Amino acid sequence: MRWTTEAVERRAAGGTRGGTAPTEDVRAPAGALLRRATAAVALAGLGIAAYLTIVHYTGAAPACAIAHGCEVVQSSAYAKLAGIPVALLGLLGYAAILASLLRDDETARTATALLALGGAGFSAWLTYVEVAKLDAICIWCVGSAICMVLLAGLSVARLLSAPAPRPTGPRG
Repeated sequence: MRWTTEAVERRAAGGTRGGTAPTEDVRAPAGALLRRATAAVALAGLGIAAYLTIVHYTGAAPACAIAHGCEVVQSSAYAKLAGIPVALLGLLGYAAILASLLRDDETARTATALLALGGAGFSAWLTYVEVAKLDAICIWCVGSAICMVLLAGLSVARLLSAPAPRPTGPRG
C-alpha cells in the first residue's frame, strides 16, 4: 500500500479497503520501525542492567574481559546513588522505556524521549566518573551508555517523525 496522507487519514478514521478491518500500523512504516528498534535496544540495555544488578546483589565480580575495570567501578562509591545501586536505576530506566513503548501516542513518545535523554545524560556523567575519577572503564557500563545514547537518538527521531495529532474539535 502506498502511504499517502489520504490513506493514513482514511485508515485512522476507521475506513477500510475491500471490507476488511485495517491491520497495519496507520502511521508511516518508519515510525513502526523506529519503535521496534527502540524496543530492541531497550531490551539489550535491560539485559546489561539486569546482569549488573545481579552482580551487585550477589557480591560477585563482573566478567570483564576487555577493560578490566568493572570490579573497580562496581565497588566504587559512585556505584550507588542515595543508597540505590546505579545498576538497579538502569534496570528501572530501561523497564520504564519499554513500558512507554506499549502505547504509541504523543504522550508515550514524549515520555520515551525524556526517559532516554535523562538516561543518556546520567550515563554521560557516569562515563566521566569512570574516566576522570576512577581511572577505570567497565565494558558493561560502556555498553549500557551506548544503549542509552542510541535510545535517545531513536526516541527523539520517533517523536519528531510522528504525524501531527489530529484535531479533536469540530471541523468548520
